[in-house]
Amino acid sequence: MFSKLIEVFKIPELRRKILLTIGLLAVYRMGFAIPLPLVDQAQLQKRVTQLESEQDGVGKVMQIVALFSASKLGNSTIFGLGIMPYISASIIFQLLGTVYPPLERLKKEGEAGQRKINEYTRYATVVICLGQSYVWIRAMQGGFGAGGDSGLILANYNTFFHHLVATITMTAGTILLMWIGEQIDAYGIGNGISLLIMAGILARMPGAAQQLLKPAIENGVGLGTDSGIDKLLLLVILFVGVIVWVVAITQGQRRIPIQSAKHVRGRRVLGGQRQSLPLRVNQAGVMPIIFASSLLMFPMFLFGQLRQLFPLDRSAGTAYRIFAEILNTANNAFAQQGFVWNLFYIALIYFFCYFWTAITFNPKEMADNLKDYGSFIPGYRPGPRTAAYLEQVMVRITYVGAAFLALVAVIPSIVADALEIDPVVASFFGGTGLLIVVSVGLDLVNKIDSHLVMRNYSGLLEGEK
Repeated sequence: MFSKLIEVFKIPELRRKILLTIGLLAVYRMGFAIPLPLVDQAQLQKRVTQLESEQDGVGKVMQIVALFSASKLGNSTIFGLGIMPYISASIIFQLLGTVYPPLERLKKEGEAGQRKINEYTRYATVVICLGQSYVWIRAMQGGFGAGGDSGLILANYNTFFHHLVATITMTAGTILLMWIGEQIDAYGIGNGISLLIMAGILARMPGAAQQLLKPAIENGVGLGTDSGIDKLLLLVILFVGVIVWVVAITQGQRRIPIQSAKHVRGRRVLGGQRQSLPLRVNQAGVMPIIFASSLLMFPMFLFGQLRQLFPLDRSAGTAYRIFAEILNTANNAFAQQGFVWNLFYIALIYFFCYFWTAITFNPKEMADNLKDYGSFIPGYRPGPRTAAYLEQVMVRITYVGAAFLALVAVIPSIVADALEIDPVVASFFGGTGLLIVVSVGLDLVNKIDSHLVMRNYSGLLEGEK
C-alpha cells in the first residue's frame, strides 16, 4: 500500500493536483480560525453550548445545519455559513431543470448550457447567502430567543450598518469557499464541494474521539464500566463493520444484460456483443437523508417555539391545558429523536428516495438511447417495453436502497441510546456524515486510479502488475 502511495507522488501532474487540493483545503480550514468582526465570541459560544445542551428545537436545528454546511456555528467565523448556500442553490436548479422548460432546454445543450446553469447557480448562491447571513446576525443579536440585549454582538456595534458589514463578510466567505471548490474541480483532484464537506466532517472527529476517550483517561478503563475497554472495543468493531457495509452497498449495482445488434460497415461486421447496464442500488445517494433531515427541522423548531409561547399551566382552563399538553408531547417526541421522530424520518427517506430517483433516472430516455445505439435488452422490445422494464427494476432496487439509507440514518440514535454515548460521537456511526465521507472517499480513489491507469500503473486497490 505504501508503495502505491509513493507511485502516486512520482507522477508530476498527479502530485501537483494532490498538493494543490491539500493546500486549498488547508486554506478552507484556516478560515475557521478567523472570527467574524463585531461578535463577542465568548458570549456566542456560551449561548450556543447552552442551546445544544437543552436539546430543544433551536439546538437541534443548529447541530444539523452545522453538519450539512461543514461549519461550526458555535464560533462565528468568516466561513460561518459553510458551503450549504451553494448546495441549496444547486439543488434548487437541479429540481427546476425537470419542471421548468427553459432550464430543461439548457441542460440538453451540453457543456455550454451547463456553464450557463452554473452561472445562475452562483447568482442564486449570493442571494441565499445574503438572506441567511443577515438572519443569522439578527438571531445572534437576539441571543437566539434569550432576549434583545444578550451581549452576543457588542452594544457599540448594534446598528444596521454593522449588521450589514457582518452579513457581507459572511457572504464573501461562502463565495470564497465556492471559488475554492471550483478551483479544486479545475486544477485539483476530486469533487471540490464534496471534499470541503468531507473535510468539515473529518475535522469534528478528533473532538468526538477526545470526548469518547476522556472518561477512560480520567477514570481508567475496566471491564463492565461506562468507560470500559469492552465498550470501546465494541464501538471500534461496530464502526469498522458499518463502514464496510456502507462501502459494499454504495458500490452495489444491478447489472442488466444488453445485447448490441450486428451491423455491417464496408466489409466489417460490428456489434453482436453482450454487455451490461449497471444500475446503482443506492441511486439517490445521500440526498434523501438531507431532505428528510431538513424537513424534520421545521416541526422540531415549530413545536419548540410554540411550547415557549404556550407553557403548561395546571391552573389554566381545560382547553388551554389540553392544548399545552399536546404541544409538550409533540415537542418531546421530535426534540428527543425517539420512536415517533425515527418513524417520520424513515417514512420521509423512503418518499425522497423514490422522488429523487424519479427526477434523476429517466427510463424512457435511457431506452431511447439504447435504441439509437442499436442495443436492446434480451426478451424486451426496444422502446416502451424496455422503458417499462427499466422502471420496474429501478422501483425494486430503490426499495432496497431506501431501506439501506433508513437503517444508516437511524443507527446513530440506536447507538446513542443503547451504549449511552454522546449524540455527537454516535453521529460518526451512520447518518449523512458517514455516507458523505464514504462516497467522497470512493470517488477520490477512483479518480486517482484513473490517473494511474492512464500511465500504465496499477490502481490503489489493485494488485501489483
